[in-house]
Amino acid sequence: MKTYRTTTVPVTGGQLQVGLWGPEDTSAPTVLLVHGVTASHKAWGRVAQALPGVRLIAPDLRGRGRSNQLPGPYGMPAHAVDLAAVVRQLAGGPVAVAGHSMGAFASLVFADNYRDLVSSLLLVDGGLPLQVPPGLDDDQIVQAVLGPAAERLAMEFESVEAYKEFWAPHPAFASNWNELVDEYLEYDLHGTAPHLRPATSYEAVAQDTAELHRGASLLAALQQLHHPAVFLRSPKGLLGAEPGLYEAEYVKEWGQRLPELAIEEVPGTNHYTIVMDSPGDQIVAGHLRAMLCAVRT
Repeated sequence: MKTYRTTTVPVTGGQLQVGLWGPEDTSAPTVLLVHGVTASHKAWGRVAQALPGVRLIAPDLRGRGRSNQLPGPYGMPAHAVDLAAVVRQLAGGPVAVAGHSMGAFASLVFADNYRDLVSSLLLVDGGLPLQVPPGLDDDQIVQAVLGPAAERLAMEFESVEAYKEFWAPHPAFASNWNELVDEYLEYDLHGTAPHLRPATSYEAVAQDTAELHRGASLLAALQQLHHPAVFLRSPKGLLGAEPGLYEAEYVKEWGQRLPELAIEEVPGTNHYTIVMDSPGDQIVAGHLRAMLCAVRT
């Protein structure tokens, strides 16, 4: 059994980069992992470590990572088309799907548009319409939701070490740094020193973030969930402090509107560490194991 490797999948406009962990046998238990708005497939490294023997497929979404040269349009329907191409080429059948942050929104739309390719959904601190003030334009929404995370995309760094030093005081990671954070940050840069920049396209972020509270495809997907779904909420947000990306009462209200959606809080995590450190990685992995067992029984 091989562990980590990469491949590409042809999509509209070029090749989508995909990371894989676990068995090469396409009949092995398989999960599709979908990362967040400024992230890459490397964000799932800790979850992959917690799931030995499971085949994990994790693309760099259009406009991110090594898929950052793929052109728009972006948005959840476009990501859904790309995810369908990934599953059809690399899995050949229905898969359990986990999406983190924006990846949860893309996963919902993917599951709604391609129901036969999905067996169940795990929405990790994402997927419910974001709580933003009314009347904001797209750039204002990006700033309201992402703040410094969006500003970083315009910055330049002279070395990988300089980029790590930039991240070191980040309150979400200050007490949760691990070796896979190093790998994630190294992968996050493109270009040549001393002119290294984060790989994520701001245009992709702006188009995608605007959909995360008013996107018609998202609202349609939520109106009727076609697959078993679990929502995991982190009590802390992008800057490692309360409240989280979603306020607890807001999530509770959505749970009442969507009785088929199971909701669970994940204490001891923030919006990043719910997948990138313990205990979040273990809890996410546990839910994925349960989803795979449910498919087999």
